[in-house]
Order: sequence, then structure tokens, then C-alpha cells
Amino acid sequence: METKILNEQTIIYYFENEISRPTFNKVQHVVTYIEKQQLSAILEIVPSYRSIMLTIDTTVDVPKNVITQLNIEALDLNSISTEIKQTRIINIPVLYGDEYGPDLVEVAQHNHLSIDEVVNIHSSNSYLIYLLGFMPGFPFLGGLSEKIHTPRRSEPRTKIPAGSVGIANNQTGLYPKQSPGGWQIIGQTPIDVFNINREPMCLYQPGDYIKFYSITHEEFEDFKEQQQNNTFDYERLVTIENGN
Repeated sequence: METKILNEQTIIYYFENEISRPTFNKVQHVVTYIEKQQLSAILEIVPSYRSIMLTIDTTVDVPKNVITQLNIEALDLNSISTEIKQTRIINIPVLYGDEYGPDLVEVAQHNHLSIDEVVNIHSSNSYLIYLLGFMPGFPFLGGLSEKIHTPRRSEPRTKIPAGSVGIANNQTGLYPKQSPGGWQIIGQTPIDVFNINREPMCLYQPGDYIKFYSITHEEFEDFKEQQQNNTFDYERLVTIENGN
């Protein structure tokens, strides 16, 4: 681990230069440790794939002193277990292709695959949520098969519909709300994954997994209608698996 003072109010802790479950475990372990210290000088804790950024209130203390107080270097991070006792999977239905996934053909052509092969590959894996960012509820996911890695669009769209599922290089993710963006859109979920008027507002959190599955247009409209009528049970999307 490497510690850097970026400026007079910012500290960054860097971990292994990789996107992996062991590195994620270390980041989450240290975030929990920092939160438990309850230092009044820490205004914000921002984790990423392989780092943690701290914003410091310099009217309370300076970064050098905060680093000393936290003493994170003394933690035995190599002993953190990689065993997963319980996995929470959020199963997200997706209508792939056509107007719901306008870039599905491009992804298939780029990887010399059929459309069905892209859908099968994309929906066959469970993706670890490393962090939420870019907008509230946008999950950055790891584990996309190399078979469907596809570069971002050369010209980003000004409007991507809420629920759009996309691919950008070695990542997949979904847009909780309408937004500009440059990801290759391969489908759309009818599920309102982020809603400020619901508890919890977001259906998932870092450490959970997302698994996409293909649905028909009729199922898409049915899910939409159930949510509009407040009859949809969001718990039906959740699967708990035990073991590593």
C-alpha cells in the first residue's frame, strides 16, 4: 500500500494496481476501519477500485497528522480473508437489442459473435459491484468476459434512457436515470434501480453482485406496470448464496 498527500486537504491510499476481489476486500476493510475511528477532521471517504481518497477539514487538522492518527500502514492487510461467507445477488431483467439495445449489433460485430452469443455471454456471469459513481446508483462492475469487451462509442449520446445496460471496454454497467453517455448500449431493464422515494433508494451496494437475465417485451411491460401500480416486490430480485 502507498500513501500520498495529494494537496493540503486530500489524502489517497493506493492498493494493488488491479481490479480484483482481494483488492476490493482490502479497500472495504480499510474504509470500515477509517469510519470506526470517527476522526472529526475527515469530511469524506471515497473508495474506488484500488484506492481510498480522504478529504480533510484543514480547520480541524492537517493531512500529515491524520495519516499518523489512522496508522493504516500498521494494519495486516495480507491476512484479510478472501473467503466469501455469503453472496447477495441482485437479478436484473434485461430486454436486449432493437431500440432497447441499439449497440448490440455493434458489440456482436466487433467481437465476431452472433447477437444471441453476446446476450448469452453477458447474462451468464455474476458481476461484483466495486463501487457506485458517476451518478447515484450507477454500478461499476467487474467480471465482464473478454469475449465481449468493446470500446466506448466514438460519439457519446446526449440522452441514454434510464435502465440502459451497456458495455465500455472491459466493464459493464447500467444507467439508473436518463443521462448522456458513451457506453455501448445492449439492452434496457424495466426495473427502477434507484428511487429517492423508496427505502432503500438503491437496490444494491458495493460488495453485492448483479446478474442480468434476458426477458421478452411482454415481461418488460409487465414489470413496468407492476412498478407503476406499486405492486412490484423488489425482494424477488434478490438471491442469497452461501459459501466461497
